[in-house]
Amino acid sequence: MLFPTTIVGSFPQPEWLIDRAKLAGRFPPRVRARELWRIPPQYLEEAQNDATLMAIRAQEEAGLDIVSDGEIRRESYSNRFATALDGVDLDNPGTALDRSGHPNPVPRIVGRIRRRHPVEVEDLKFLRAHTERQVKITVPGPFTMLQQAQNDFYKTEEEAAMDYAEAVNAEIRDLFAAGADVVQIDEPYMQARPEKARQYGLAALNRALEGITGTTAVHICFGYAAIIHERPSGYSFLPELAQCSCRQVSVETAQSHLDCSALAALDGKRVMVGCIDLSTPEVESVGTIVERIRRALPYVKAENVILAPDCGMKYLPREAAIGKLRAMVAAARVLREEHAT
Repeated sequence: MLFPTTIVGSFPQPEWLIDRAKLAGRFPPRVRARELWRIPPQYLEEAQNDATLMAIRAQEEAGLDIVSDGEIRRESYSNRFATALDGVDLDNPGTALDRSGHPNPVPRIVGRIRRRHPVEVEDLKFLRAHTERQVKITVPGPFTMLQQAQNDFYKTEEEAAMDYAEAVNAEIRDLFAAGADVVQIDEPYMQARPEKARQYGLAALNRALEGITGTTAVHICFGYAAIIHERPSGYSFLPELAQCSCRQVSVETAQSHLDCSALAALDGKRVMVGCIDLSTPEVESVGTIVERIRRALPYVKAENVILAPDCGMKYLPREAAIGKLRAMVAAARVLREEHAT
């Protein structure tokens, strides 16, 4: 299919499940933040299941071709996985600077990073059991998780990144075995800290993907629009992903008005072209979204374009998210008619 549609990962969690004002009033949690949930612990899993079903149905009803679980069970895109690993002290967290430059409590590394058990496999199985469409699930990348931790154990960051990569690799293998069609690695900190990303981040990312035969994607972005308000006009780390073994790369173009000539460096990859601006709840017109995709077509073959929002939709009002997805699906239909052979 030309111009398939998907979300990047997250979908708005309902107000009855999580305190959205608290969520929006703080930096994304890197350690656990159980105080965000409105549901008592003994009922939380059932409530998360119900909310995940709502997210799946909303994506289906909007017409998406590839759906996710909406990351409904997560307090942030990364902390569900990062806090489930051996080698981190969660009771005595460390501190690291967020990409906004502000300090944030983070996992403190006190031993070898190891995955003790699958973390998201049951999430994937639930998603797979409740839709007939293609399914995607996301995992945080090794480089980003290290940037969101305080290293009190490893002699070098490179060594720590490789152990994170091994943990991610094991998780990805289990996710494909459980029925994932696409597994996406989220690596926003490669854009935020490009020098370190060049130094060892790309090697760690490729280690996380080593031996993986399923369809993999890497998401690299400028941060949540609700938190990081200013957007640079271009990526500081993007052409390097041509050297990544992933099949797809997810980029932002809408809010940043990205010069899409940068996408030419990703020749041979499928590109999730971010065409939904998440800085506003206003639903874009179908024509606006079509034009955003057209800007990319001189540099990415039509058969390699996937339509997606700029980033996760976690902080948007639910109705705005649904409206934007419907408009994106309608834009994909227009583009398919234009490129029909």
